[in-house]
Amino acid sequence: MNIIIAGAGEVGRHAAEVLVADGHGVTMLDVDPGAIESIGDALDVRTYRGHASDAAALREAGAADCDLLIAATNSDETNLLCASIGKGLGAAKSIARVHHSAFYDRRHIDYARHLYVDRLVCPEYITAVEIAGSLRNPGALAIEHFARGQLEMQQIVVTEGAPVVGVPLRNVRLPKGTRLGTVARNGTASVPDGQTVLEAHDVITLIGETRVFAKASEMFQSGQIKRRHIAIMGGSAISVWLARALPSPQFSVRLFERNRARAESLADKLGHITVIQADPTDLTVFAEEKLDSVDAFVAGTNDDEHNLLASMLVKSRCKARTVAVIQRSTYLHLLENIGLDMAYSPRVVASKEILRLAYAGPIQSIASLDEAAANVYEIRPQRSSAVLGVPLAKLSLPTGCAIAAIQRGDDVSVPGGSDTISPGDVIIAIAPADSESRLRKTFLK
Repeated sequence: MNIIIAGAGEVGRHAAEVLVADGHGVTMLDVDPGAIESIGDALDVRTYRGHASDAAALREAGAADCDLLIAATNSDETNLLCASIGKGLGAAKSIARVHHSAFYDRRHIDYARHLYVDRLVCPEYITAVEIAGSLRNPGALAIEHFARGQLEMQQIVVTEGAPVVGVPLRNVRLPKGTRLGTVARNGTASVPDGQTVLEAHDVITLIGETRVFAKASEMFQSGQIKRRHIAIMGGSAISVWLARALPSPQFSVRLFERNRARAESLADKLGHITVIQADPTDLTVFAEEKLDSVDAFVAGTNDDEHNLLASMLVKSRCKARTVAVIQRSTYLHLLENIGLDMAYSPRVVASKEILRLAYAGPIQSIASLDEAAANVYEIRPQRSSAVLGVPLAKLSLPTGCAIAAIQRGDDVSVPGGSDTISPGDVIIAIAPADSESRLRKTFLK
């Protein structure tokens, strides 16, 4: 592919390294002559000095006939304008990195659609989703990326005495908007059908719309479900996204923010969690809030050193799982030496997401379930596909395949048997790991 990357910072540089190594032609555009010179000396790329939102500079860099334009400067507005201008000049596909939630969450306007940008990448959102997935289970990550919080996916152990034990799935009435993805028993996982009978200690993957997920999960567990207690330090954008991704009643979340005005603002925004104006690294606060009993501690301020030191303090005083947000990826190697559980760099996460989108085709495996027994696939059916307009119950799907969700515009839902696929829909399907060729025949022919 012929790819232009606007912005020679850490995100753009990492993406360029991977793309060049894969044999793609890469052109770097940046206004800083030092950054351009440095990356030109280190990598086999073409370089242009110019502003990312300057149409003349983009045209000179080759945007008119490039396969992909990646706008990854440090300015949201510049990236949106760059990606939009690039599309206007003729770029086949454009991706813009944004930081501010106002550009990403589409509450007021869909900036990507309005500006004809193919995809937006928000490092803070993706980082929060990855952290939330690590606190729940790996499979949650795929759904969060796809549905922006409208769906949940969790792996749940079926307990003794649960209402579904011993009942064929055809007789189990799950709430509308929920579906079983996989069932694992004695180390072997499969996509269930109506004949499947659940047993105690089975591990199921449950997918559901957020509004009904808690009610559905109760069907697989008897008695009171244990809530997990999470402490988040810092009122950063990542912390806010993370708090939203850890819904009640599964999680009890406390967010600590030292700045009074910021704490009050967050308390108004995040009504489902407890916001405390305090520093959890203050030993008096640590003791009063009983932070030695939390299940996980997430250090999410914008200060790398404070996040590392706070995580080390918590690790020395309790058995909580510690997660640190590290802006500078050069700090990540310290993890092994200081005993922290996990660290996330938004810049590294953003680079990975940009590369995933760069390579995205009409069918893409976006996650594995149950030790790769099944995959989660994102599918974009062709407009001539035979599956369009046919009720899902009448489709001849590959053996073991289940359609878990359909995205239509901004709406994402778990479909029923009478629902149909329309042109432009994006599908999430769960199928055995070797199903891609069969899915291709079904949805792309």
